[in-house]
Amino acid sequence: MTRSNLILLVLIACIAALPLFGGAYALRLGTIACMYAILALSWNIVGGLAGYPSFATAAFFGFGAYTTGVLLARGVPLVVAVPITWIASFALAALLGAALLRLRGHYFAIASLSLIEVFRELVNNATDLTGGGMGLNIPLSSGAGVMSDATFFFFAMWALLFATALMVIVVAGSKLGFGLGCIRQNETAANMIGLNATLYKSIAFGLSACFVSVAGGIYAAWVHYIDPSDVFDILYSVKPIVMALIGGLGSPLGVVVGALVYLGLEEVVWRNYIQIHSGVLGVLIVALLLFLPHGLMSLRDRLLSWRPKRV
Repeated sequence: MTRSNLILLVLIACIAALPLFGGAYALRLGTIACMYAILALSWNIVGGLAGYPSFATAAFFGFGAYTTGVLLARGVPLVVAVPITWIASFALAALLGAALLRLRGHYFAIASLSLIEVFRELVNNATDLTGGGMGLNIPLSSGAGVMSDATFFFFAMWALLFATALMVIVVAGSKLGFGLGCIRQNETAANMIGLNATLYKSIAFGLSACFVSVAGGIYAAWVHYIDPSDVFDILYSVKPIVMALIGGLGSPLGVVVGALVYLGLEEVVWRNYIQIHSGVLGVLIVALLLFLPHGLMSLRDRLLSWRPKRV
């Protein structure tokens, strides 16, 4: 295991201590931080390792939220609903990926973006199952109390983040990760040497989607009410890309750091510039990307290059 990956796991372990330093606010912030990091890490498999600019994150986040939400509303326990969501989303994403990932560049980006609208319209029209535009009420998972529920969902999201990080580390060091790297560098050449690029991309797309979907499912159980405009919000596709760019594209540690930095900026800007928070946040992100085009992880290389060299 590389030093960067070890630091990543230590950082995630430190996040688990958040409940010790605050009440409901710390738990809410920690849960969102874990969720953002999951979305960014999952996107990094397709966008960072394979080099495919996917905008499908919001589609699978919403799919997972509604799959889990519908199951919970029908009395299925959360511990059963989550694995069903994981399997269903992986199968769906792998099948869709086999078709969509034959496209490249901006054609794939547009096709993946269209999935959000397709999924949203399906949910809007399946009123008997999903509640349509009126949304879906999800029963409380337990009657243990507000703080107990908040603590449970924080650790549920944290456990998923830890599992996502392990998955990304394993994939990056595996034959699949090597194949995705070849595809990113030159897909035509990868096909010519016998690499089944479509299969590799479909597996990566499926892995990316299933962890995002489970995050959506835990989110749905946490907030107890979802509607299409919320869980299929395009920002769930844009934010992970911004987080990856802030931290360092392709680096799992950089992506998680980027997610934490983004959430910190979002929270500070929201508190101080509530009327114009979107504009201020956008300016800060653009400035950060202009001065650090390769992300925060590039600071390490800059610092090393500034060290005085021994003669």
